[in-house]
Amino acid sequence: MKKHYDFSQGKRNPYAKRLKQQLTIRLDTDTVAYFRTLSKETAIPYQTLMNLYLRDCAQARRRLRFAWPAQRPSRAKAAAIG
Repeated sequence: MKKHYDFSQGKRNPYAKRLKQQLTIRLDTDTVAYFRTLSKETAIPYQTLMNLYLRDCAQARRRLRFAWPAQRPSRAKAAAIG
């Protein structure tokens, strides 16, 4: 191995923006099990399948439609109010 390398003619990686970012995420066991089962059927690693699915959602600009259930006031608050 050389002690010094000449990078003066080097070029930046044109694919650097396409690289993946490592992160930690907590998922339901049922969700992971679903993708692992799908992984066995398709012979594609389950993390790759999750990434493909999320990328498809992002590119299509899909938005999840949900509503949080209305919260009841706690008994202490209800007693103070009423």
